[in-house]
Parts: sequence; C-alpha cells; structure tokens
Amino acid sequence: MGLRDFARSLMPGNDRALAAEQYADRESATDRAARKRREGHRSKGVKRAAQQGEQWERRDRRRFT
Repeated sequence: MGLRDFARSLMPGNDRALAAEQYADRESATDRAARKRREGHRSKGVKRAAQQGEQWERRDRRRFT
C-alpha cells in the first residue's frame, strides 16, 4: 500500500470501493473460515470411519483365529 492508497483510505465513504480494488481475487475471511470448517469436518469423518473399520477388522480376526 503506497502513500496514495493510504491517503485514499482515510477519505470517508469509499470503504467498499477501496476494499473491492485492494482485495480483488482474494478469499474473504468468512469464506476461508467456512472452507476450513468443511475441510476439518470431512477429515474427521474419514479418520473416524477408517478407525471404525480397523476395529471391526481386528475383532473379526480375533474371532476367527
């Protein structure tokens, strides 16, 4: 951010326009948080399912050996 951009940021009333220019092509904090929540939820579900499958396999092996 240069001196000119800094001076423009102090002018009242152009916050949205300035943000639209400055943060174009960037993921918003809200979108990033939602994506992280989804990724975390998905990874926990996969991990839990894998653990349950392994437990089932262990029980099954013990029963037949």
